[in-house]
Amino acid sequence: MPNDHLADFAHPQPPPEGILGVSLKLWIVLARAYESMAKHVAADVAQHGLTIPEFGVLEVLYHKGPQLLGEVQKRVLVSSGGTTFLMDRLVTKGLVERQECPGDRRARYAALTPAGAALMADIFPIHAARIARAVSGLSAPEQKLLTGMLKQLGLGAAEQLLAEESPAPPARRRRTKQVLRG
Repeated sequence: MPNDHLADFAHPQPPPEGILGVSLKLWIVLARAYESMAKHVAADVAQHGLTIPEFGVLEVLYHKGPQLLGEVQKRVLVSSGGTTFLMDRLVTKGLVERQECPGDRRARYAALTPAGAALMADIFPIHAARIARAVSGLSAPEQKLLTGMLKQLGLGAAEQLLAEESPAPPARRRRTKQVLRG
Protein backbone atom coordinates (compact mmCIF):
# COMPACT_ATOMS: atom_id res chain seq x y z
CA MET A 1 0.00 0.00 0.00
CA PRO A 2 1.36 3.43 -0.92
CA ASN A 3 0.68 5.05 2.48
CA ASP A 4 2.02 2.27 4.69
CA HIS A 5 4.96 4.43 5.72
CA LEU A 6 2.51 6.99 7.12
CA ALA A 7 1.15 4.41 9.53
CA ASP A 8 4.38 4.69 11.52
CA PHE A 9 3.58 8.35 12.24
CA ALA A 10 0.01 7.62 13.32
CA HIS A 11 1.32 6.18 16.58
CA PRO A 12 3.43 8.83 18.34
CA GLN A 13 6.44 7.63 20.23
CA PRO A 14 6.91 8.58 23.86
CA PRO A 15 9.81 10.90 24.60
CA PRO A 16 13.06 9.27 25.69
CA GLU A 17 13.51 8.45 29.34
CA GLY A 18 16.51 8.96 31.57
CA ILE A 19 19.22 11.50 30.82
CA LEU A 20 18.13 11.82 27.18
CA GLY A 21 14.63 12.82 28.25
CA VAL A 22 15.98 15.24 30.85
CA SER A 23 18.38 16.79 28.32
CA LEU A 24 15.66 17.25 25.72
CA LYS A 25 13.30 18.77 28.29
CA LEU A 26 16.05 21.19 29.39
CA TRP A 27 16.59 22.27 25.78
CA ILE A 28 12.86 22.88 25.23
CA VAL A 29 12.46 24.83 28.47
CA LEU A 30 15.60 26.86 27.74
CA ALA A 31 14.44 27.68 24.20
CA ARG A 32 10.99 28.75 25.40
CA ALA A 33 12.43 30.87 28.20
CA TYR A 34 14.78 32.55 25.71
CA GLU A 35 11.90 33.22 23.33
CA SER A 36 9.87 34.86 26.10
CA MET A 37 12.80 37.00 27.19
CA ALA A 38 13.63 37.96 23.60
CA LYS A 39 10.07 39.23 23.13
CA HIS A 40 10.54 41.59 26.08
CA VAL A 41 13.84 42.85 24.69
CA ALA A 42 12.54 43.22 21.13
CA ALA A 43 9.46 45.15 22.28
CA ASP A 44 11.60 47.43 24.43
CA VAL A 45 14.23 48.32 21.83
CA ALA A 46 11.68 48.59 18.99
CA GLN A 47 10.19 51.60 20.79
CA HIS A 48 13.42 53.40 19.93
CA GLY A 49 13.61 52.26 16.31
CA LEU A 50 16.27 49.64 17.03
CA THR A 51 16.65 45.93 16.48
CA ILE A 52 18.08 43.60 19.14
CA PRO A 53 21.46 43.35 17.33
CA GLU A 54 21.64 47.14 16.90
CA PHE A 55 20.89 47.62 20.57
CA GLY A 56 23.54 45.00 21.37
CA VAL A 57 26.19 47.02 19.53
CA LEU A 58 25.12 50.22 21.28
CA GLU A 59 25.12 48.49 24.66
CA VAL A 60 28.65 47.11 24.15
CA LEU A 61 29.98 50.53 23.17
CA TYR A 62 28.06 52.24 25.99
CA HIS A 63 29.52 49.99 28.67
CA LYS A 64 32.95 49.16 27.19
CA GLY A 65 33.81 52.31 25.25
CA PRO A 66 35.26 52.28 21.73
CA GLN A 67 35.93 48.75 20.53
CA LEU A 68 37.67 47.17 17.58
CA LEU A 69 35.06 45.93 15.11
CA GLY A 70 36.24 42.35 15.69
CA GLU A 71 35.54 42.72 19.41
CA VAL A 72 32.07 44.09 18.69
CA GLN A 73 31.46 41.07 16.45
CA LYS A 74 32.47 38.63 19.23
CA ARG A 75 30.39 40.35 21.88
CA VAL A 76 27.23 40.71 19.78
CA LEU A 77 27.51 37.23 18.26
CA VAL A 78 27.00 38.15 14.62
CA SER A 79 29.04 37.34 11.54
CA SER A 80 31.67 39.68 10.14
CA GLY A 81 29.29 40.70 7.36
CA GLY A 82 26.52 41.16 9.89
CA THR A 83 28.72 43.46 11.94
CA THR A 84 29.46 45.57 8.87
CA PHE A 85 25.74 45.75 8.08
CA LEU A 86 24.89 46.75 11.67
CA MET A 87 27.63 49.35 11.75
CA ASP A 88 26.45 50.84 8.45
CA ARG A 89 22.90 51.14 9.80
CA LEU A 90 24.02 52.69 13.09
CA VAL A 91 26.35 55.12 11.30
CA THR A 92 23.43 56.14 9.04
CA LYS A 93 21.29 56.71 12.15
CA GLY A 94 24.06 58.92 13.55
CA LEU A 95 24.51 56.76 16.66
CA VAL A 96 27.92 55.20 15.95
CA GLU A 97 31.06 56.25 14.13
CA ARG A 98 34.03 54.35 12.79
CA GLN A 99 37.44 55.52 13.93
CA GLU A 100 40.88 54.73 12.58
CA CYS A 101 43.21 52.59 14.65
CA PRO A 102 46.51 54.49 15.01
CA GLY A 103 48.57 51.31 15.41
CA ASP A 104 47.04 49.31 12.56
CA ARG A 105 45.71 50.81 9.33
CA ARG A 106 43.61 47.69 8.68
CA ALA A 107 41.77 47.84 12.02
CA ARG A 108 38.88 50.16 12.80
CA TYR A 109 37.19 51.12 16.02
CA ALA A 110 33.49 51.61 16.60
CA ALA A 111 32.49 54.36 19.01
CA LEU A 112 29.27 55.98 20.10
CA THR A 113 28.58 59.43 18.75
CA PRO A 114 27.33 62.03 21.23
CA ALA A 115 23.80 61.25 19.97
CA GLY A 116 24.35 57.52 20.53
CA ALA A 117 25.70 58.10 24.04
CA ALA A 118 22.75 60.37 24.88
CA LEU A 119 20.26 57.81 23.54
CA MET A 120 21.79 55.01 25.61
CA ALA A 121 21.91 57.18 28.73
CA ASP A 122 18.17 57.79 28.29
CA ILE A 123 17.00 54.30 27.38
CA PHE A 124 19.37 51.90 29.12
CA PRO A 125 18.02 52.37 32.68
CA ILE A 126 14.48 51.72 31.42
CA HIS A 127 15.69 48.71 29.42
CA ALA A 128 17.47 47.28 32.47
CA ALA A 129 14.30 47.71 34.55
CA ARG A 130 12.27 45.86 31.89
CA ILE A 131 14.74 42.97 31.98
CA ALA A 132 14.57 42.93 35.78
CA ARG A 133 10.77 42.69 35.63
CA ALA A 134 10.97 39.91 33.03
CA VAL A 135 13.22 37.77 35.23
CA SER A 136 11.41 38.60 38.47
CA GLY A 137 9.89 35.11 38.52
CA LEU A 138 13.19 34.15 40.18
CA SER A 139 14.63 35.65 43.35
CA ALA A 140 17.99 37.46 43.14
CA PRO A 141 19.84 34.42 44.58
CA GLU A 142 18.08 32.14 42.08
CA GLN A 143 19.03 34.49 39.25
CA LYS A 144 22.69 34.36 40.33
CA LEU A 145 22.58 30.58 40.58
CA LEU A 146 20.94 30.21 37.18
CA THR A 147 23.44 32.63 35.62
CA GLY A 148 26.31 30.46 36.85
CA MET A 149 24.62 27.28 35.70
CA LEU A 150 23.86 28.66 32.24
CA LYS A 151 27.43 29.87 31.90
CA GLN A 152 28.64 26.38 32.80
CA LEU A 153 26.16 24.88 30.31
CA GLY A 154 27.36 27.19 27.53
CA LEU A 155 31.04 26.54 28.21
CA GLY A 156 30.43 22.78 28.27
CA ALA A 157 28.53 22.92 24.98
CA ALA A 158 31.32 25.02 23.42
CA GLU A 159 33.92 22.47 24.57
CA GLN A 160 31.88 19.69 22.98
CA LEU A 161 31.78 21.59 19.68
CA LEU A 162 35.55 22.07 19.75
CA ALA A 163 36.07 18.40 20.46
CA GLU A 164 33.76 17.41 17.60
CA GLU A 165 35.33 19.87 15.16
CA SER A 166 38.98 19.14 15.91
CA PRO A 167 40.40 16.50 13.63
CA ALA A 168 41.21 13.18 15.18
CA PRO A 169 44.91 12.52 15.54
CA PRO A 170 46.24 10.40 12.72
CA ALA A 171 46.23 6.71 13.42
CA ARG A 172 49.63 5.40 14.36
CA ARG A 173 50.93 2.88 11.96
CA ARG A 174 52.37 -0.20 13.50
CA ARG A 175 55.78 -1.03 12.29
CA THR A 176 56.21 -4.56 11.29
CA LYS A 177 59.50 -6.27 11.43
CA GLN A 178 60.84 -7.08 8.10
CA VAL A 179 62.72 -10.27 7.97
CA LEU A 180 65.56 -10.14 5.57
CA ARG A 181 66.26 -13.42 3.98
CA GLY A 182 69.55 -13.93 2.50
